[in-house]
Amino acid sequence: MRQGAGPGRRPQCLAANLDVVFLVMGLDRNFNPARMERLLALAWGSGAQPVVVLTKRDINAQWEAFVARIEGIAPSVPVLAICTWRGEGLIDLRGHLSEGRTGVLVGSSGAGKSTLLNALMGSDVRRTQEVRSTDGRGRHTTSLRELFLLPDGGCLIDTPGIREVGLSAEGSDLDTAFSDIAALAEGCRFRDCTHDAEPGCAVQAALSEGSIDPNRYGHYLRLRREVAFETARSDEHLWREREEKWRRISKLQKNFKKR
Repeated sequence: MRQGAGPGRRPQCLAANLDVVFLVMGLDRNFNPARMERLLALAWGSGAQPVVVLTKRDINAQWEAFVARIEGIAPSVPVLAICTWRGEGLIDLRGHLSEGRTGVLVGSSGAGKSTLLNALMGSDVRRTQEVRSTDGRGRHTTSLRELFLLPDGGCLIDTPGIREVGLSAEGSDLDTAFSDIAALAEGCRFRDCTHDAEPGCAVQAALSEGSIDPNRYGHYLRLRREVAFETARSDEHLWREREEKWRRISKLQKNFKKR
């Protein structure tokens, strides 16, 4: 689930009945660790196992350092660096899609989701395009979600690229995505600690000692505020829907008595 864009901003289901969520990101200008943290929160919120797939490793000589950066923000999550056209890393990826398991490819346009699907299928079942040379962004080539049965067993869902990774109130799990910070929070003096300015905050102490990346900590706080806002907005929306429901029932009762 992700928080939908536009008016109303209702939660949007990207896929269901999953065993594994492949979070696809290119090792070019598509690389964005903060965006990956959002994707990890969505994946953990689904109840499925996230797997990070870093594509286009052939064009990045420092790909091992990029893998290490993602491993630092994705505790207990497999991180695979692959080169699709060379077939490098595909065996490890196939290992997560044995017979009877279902996965989904999630990522922005140009990350290489459809190219990866074609490689796993052994044929061009999806049309692909080159990224724009001006800004390195992908073109929206895939326009629908579709389930494919892989030749080696397992099923894989290809999805259109997502521009916004909004966190919904019910579809995200920050405590698992930021398990290192959540573990520290267990030692805070107050149970409802916001990890901002309270005395006895274990997270603030770790930040002062340098054991937490300040950028990761700042992003964690922003995502917490976002989820809290969506939770409050969702509660207000549900309250208005209930109020409107009983207003209609009351109106029907009055009309019934008149008749």
